[in-house]
Amino acid sequence: MESASFMKVDEVAQELGVSKSYAYKIVQKLNAELAKKGYMVISGRVNKQYFMERTCYGADKKER
Repeated sequence: MESASFMKVDEVAQELGVSKSYAYKIVQKLNAELAKKGYMVISGRVNKQYFMERTCYGADKKER
């Protein structure tokens, strides 16, 4: 596997510089959005690509 396609809560917390409990809320929100779109989600993990798109990191890549 080249790179992990899902991020764990610990990785989300570290990436955003927030507490682990707040990272859980972010993961839950992103997973709810994906589930509403019809995607299958995994509790406690979020799709890395979707995370990057929904945070400020996705905007940086599009501008370059």
